[in-house]
Parts: sequence; C-alpha cells; structure tokens
Amino acid sequence: MKTDVKETDEGYELDVDLPGFSKDEIHLDLENGYLTISTEKALEKKEEKKGKVLRQERYSGTMSRSFYVGDSLTEEDIKAKYENGVLSLAIPKNETRKVPEKKQILIEG
Repeated sequence: MKTDVKETDEGYELDVDLPGFSKDEIHLDLENGYLTISTEKALEKKEEKKGKVLRQERYSGTMSRSFYVGDSLTEEDIKAKYENGVLSLAIPKNETRKVPEKKQILIEG
C-alpha cells in the first residue's frame, strides 16, 4: 500500500492508494493504539463461453498495514474517506496532558 503521511498542526493526514478496491473491501481497525488498514480481493470466476484466458494479471489476495496512533484515540476520533481509489484518513494528534509549571514567588526585602 503506497501511503503518503503529512503532519499538520491538528494531526496527521494519510493518503493510501487502493486502486481497484471497493469501499466494502477495505477494513479499518483500531486496537491497542494501532490503526490497521486491511484489504482482501478475490478474483471473480466468470464463465466464458468462447476462448481461454492466456494471461491474468489482476491482483488477488490480502494486504494490511499498521500505524501506531496512540492509546488515547478512539474510533470516533479518526475520520476516513474513500474516493477515486484513495483512502484518506485524518488522525488527530495525541493531546498530552500538561504538567503544571512550577512558578516561584520572589521574596522582596
């Protein structure tokens, strides 16, 4: 899966090339902080009445790819869109909790 990853101020944008797949053949799972993109494609067996297939180069099989996105994200945080063979994902950055800064009070005198 050819993937472009772009960082923005809000998060990360992924564009994954998946030409020839339908939306129903693409699965997104989030488990233990890992986002997994998987696909499965089976060749349809068409009965042809005339001729025989001399060469067949269409893809058949499964693919998957995982990205660590952090433990604090949920399925609702990740936005996905599939158009023209490209799966686009918007993943927000993990909000790290800020530790309060220690401020010292100066004593005059």
